[in-house]
Amino acid sequence: MEFSSFSAAAMMFLGGTFVLAFIMGAVANKTNFCTMGAVSDWVNMGDTGRMRSWLLAIAVAMLGVAALEFFGVLSAEGSFPPYRGENFNWLGHVLGGFLFGIGMTYASGCGNKTLVRVGGGNIKSVMVMIIIGVIAFWLTSRATVFGTGQTLFQLLFGWMDAVSIQMEGGQDLGSIIAGENALGARLVMGLVIGVLLLALIFKAADFRKSFDNILGGLVIGLVVIGAWWLTSNIQIDDGMGGVYSAQEYIQEWDFVADDDDGERPALSGPWANQSFTFINPMGQSVGYVSSGFDRTMLYFGVMALAGVILGSFFWALISRSFRIEWFSSFRDFVNHFIGGILMGVGGILALGCTIGQAVTGISTLALGGFFTFAFIVFGSALTMKIQYYKMVYEDEATFGKALVTSLVDMKLLPGGMRKLEAI
Repeated sequence: MEFSSFSAAAMMFLGGTFVLAFIMGAVANKTNFCTMGAVSDWVNMGDTGRMRSWLLAIAVAMLGVAALEFFGVLSAEGSFPPYRGENFNWLGHVLGGFLFGIGMTYASGCGNKTLVRVGGGNIKSVMVMIIIGVIAFWLTSRATVFGTGQTLFQLLFGWMDAVSIQMEGGQDLGSIIAGENALGARLVMGLVIGVLLLALIFKAADFRKSFDNILGGLVIGLVVIGAWWLTSNIQIDDGMGGVYSAQEYIQEWDFVADDDDGERPALSGPWANQSFTFINPMGQSVGYVSSGFDRTMLYFGVMALAGVILGSFFWALISRSFRIEWFSSFRDFVNHFIGGILMGVGGILALGCTIGQAVTGISTLALGGFFTFAFIVFGSALTMKIQYYKMVYEDEATFGKALVTSLVDMKLLPGGMRKLEAI
C-alpha cells in the first residue's frame, strides 16, 4: 500500500490496527480466550481445551508468517520490539516470563485478558491495566534517574547484559540453523513446527467439537498475521522517486516530509513493522494520556489497547454480558495489585506477554518467544498449585511445604521430598 503523504499512511497504519484489535477484543470476549484460564483448566481440571486454543493461535500465526514472509508478502525483520535481535537476553525471558506467569495468576488474567475484562466492565482490571501501564512507561522511558546517567531499566536490570548471548545474524531458529539462508530455513521450520502443533491440537476429539475454542485460536492467530502484513506493507512516496516505510520516513523527516505532512512522531521505533503485544503498549498509552493526548505519541500500541477494549465492550453489550465487577475483599485487591506489578516488570523484561511473545514472538521463530512462553506457563502453573495446597491444608501448608510439594507434582523434584499429601 503506497501513500503520497505520511498523514494518509499513518491513518491507515493506526486505523487498520484499531480494526484488527477490535476484532481480537470481540472474539476473545465471545470465546473466553484466556491464557491464564488455559493454564488453570489444565492444572486444576485436566481440561486442555483452552490450552489447545492458545496453541492453535500460535500455530496459525507461525504458519502464516513463515509462508507469507518467504513469498515477500510481509516482513518480521527489524520489528518493534526486536524479536530477532542479535542480543539474546535469555535470563530476561526466563525471569520475565516466570514473573509474568505469577502476576497473571494473581491478577486473574494476562495483558490481553485484562483489556478484555476492562471492556466487559471489570473495575479490578482497570486498576491492573493502570499499574502495568505506569510500570511499563517508566521502565521503557529514556530519561535517566537519580543522577546516575542510566535509565530506570538499566539501573535495575542492566546487570543482565553480562549474561546475554550475542547471536550473529539473529536469534530466530532460521538464522541459527541456516545463517544467510535463514528465509528458507524459517519456512521449513515454521511449516514443520506448525503442522506438528496442528496435529497435536486436533488430536483431541473434544477440541474438534468446540466451536468457540477453535474460533478463538484461529482468529487470534489470523489477527496477529494481519498486523504483521499491515505494518510491513505501508509505504510513502516522497514524490521524488523515493519510497519509504513509515519508520524510514520518520527517520528521514527533515529531508522528505512536506510542510503539510503533519507533525513528526516523537519516536520512529514504534512505527516499525510489528504485531500485537500488550505490556509495552500499556506504557505507551500512559505516555499518550500524560502528554495531554499529544498526536506525536499516538502509536500502534495505543490503538491496539483501544481496539481490544472497545471490541470487548461491543461484544459485552450485544451479548448482554456487561457488568461492573469490583474487589470481593481487601485480599483480592492486594492480589490484583501485586499481579499488576509482576506483569508490568515481567512483560518488559521478557519483551512481551502471552500474546506478545507466546504468539507474536513465536510467529517469528525467535528463541525469546519460546523461552518466555515456557516460563509464563511454568510460573502460572506453579503459583496455582501452591495456592491450591495452601487453600486445602490451610495452616499446615506453609509456603515452603506447598512449594516443594508443587514441584514434586510437576516432576521437578523426587517424590521422596513430598511434604503434603497429593490432592
